[in-house]
Amino acid sequence: MMQDWNTQRNALLGRVAEYAKLSPDVVRGVGMMDAAAVKTGRLEPKIHELIALAVAVTTRCDGCIAVHTRNAVTKGATREEIAEALGVAIALNAGAALTYTARVLDAHDALTNN
Repeated sequence: MMQDWNTQRNALLGRVAEYAKLSPDVVRGVGMMDAAAVKTGRLEPKIHELIALAVAVTTRCDGCIAVHTRNAVTKGATREEIAEALGVAIALNAGAALTYTARVLDAHDALTNN
């Protein structure tokens, strides 16, 4: 195992609870955004967690990975479903790199008037 995800998740949630005492409105605001994202109920909860995992990978958020992996499993996501969602994240990251490569070439051309 690369990391102890259960320990990391529990430590993170403990620190978030400490932060909530210092800045309750910020933590409450994050909770409100999370609740608003699922409020319509158009997507099943498992799908929300699969999306969250894909975003967690693209934003490189270990805490998000720890929390949303547990949530996804709790909502019934299989290892294969998680792998498919992460395949989308991997493809998007490659696509983003390709898009930004085009931007670099554009910036180069703007500097050299090519």
